[in-house]
Amino acid sequence: MKRWYLYPFSLGYHLVTGIRNTMYDLGIFKSTKFKTPIINIGNLSVGGSGKSPMVMYLAQYLSKHYRTGVLSRGYGRLTKGYVITNYDSNYKMVGDEAMQLFERFKNRFVIAVSEDRVPGATKVIEDMDLDVLILDDAMQHRAIKAGFNILMTDFNDPYFKDHLLPAGDLRESRAGAKRADIIMVSKCPDELTEETKRYYISRIRPDRHQKVFFSSIGYDENVYGREKMLPDNNLNYYDILLITGIANPKPLLEHLAKFSQRVKHLKFRDHHNFSDDDIKKIVAEYKKLGEYKLILTTEKDYVRLKTFDYLRDIVYYWPINVIIDKKEEFNQIILDYVRRN
Repeated sequence: MKRWYLYPFSLGYHLVTGIRNTMYDLGIFKSTKFKTPIINIGNLSVGGSGKSPMVMYLAQYLSKHYRTGVLSRGYGRLTKGYVITNYDSNYKMVGDEAMQLFERFKNRFVIAVSEDRVPGATKVIEDMDLDVLILDDAMQHRAIKAGFNILMTDFNDPYFKDHLLPAGDLRESRAGAKRADIIMVSKCPDELTEETKRYYISRIRPDRHQKVFFSSIGYDENVYGREKMLPDNNLNYYDILLITGIANPKPLLEHLAKFSQRVKHLKFRDHHNFSDDDIKKIVAEYKKLGEYKLILTTEKDYVRLKTFDYLRDIVYYWPINVIIDKKEEFNQIILDYVRRN
């Protein structure tokens, strides 16, 4: 969203973020480098750009070859400090994204949270004897010098068309993209032409050391509840109350429209912490639906909504995965980096 009337304030924001980046570039501000390979997945903009599915993809892939960990700040949690996610954890302790990872993968790889990334990275690497660490959303957290940076940018709202906060949604200037090793254009349409790819690459203008890849969202063929699942083609039999607390629910709405037109959407802000009043509103809207009905939500929102007794047996989530164009080439680049380091 562009807010041109706030452009004068963006000039001040540009000055502050530019000075900060220059301080790191010159070594005036300390940036800690680790011997263990660290891969950072981040973006330049606020809001959803597909970071979470990419974290899932990389952690799942690398854990087949190396002892892998994921470190995030644990946004939205009620705790502080360094915490390892385990079977006793919940979203209030570690945040919804860490809990989402654990719900799907359990102990296949280590999942830690720490608002202070340097001590958090140090501890999880040493305590868990990691071969590789994935940082979630640390592009602007330059106190850690990641060995490899993957920059995510939304196909429908690429950073090269955006502007700095508060007039636009960029956390830092477009020049920040030069720190990336891979630029991943996410949430691409299923039918992406070579001509469109060439256009995006021409606008990104990658340096010689940078590679541009394209990815799309792949939805599971089933939606999942507490004790059962439903094939997606059965959704047309139900009135659906869709609950979202993510930055950009548009792709989910578009995909759901392929299966059902009887959808009521309640949209909440990203990482929304559902209150008792929110649940009362959800229940009231659910009761208005027809005889055959269900509540559908995202995998991230599910880890919060399922904690409410009334919703536990009637809420379903729709898992997503990232589908990468030229996946083998992408995987090889990642493996080569870890092996070299």
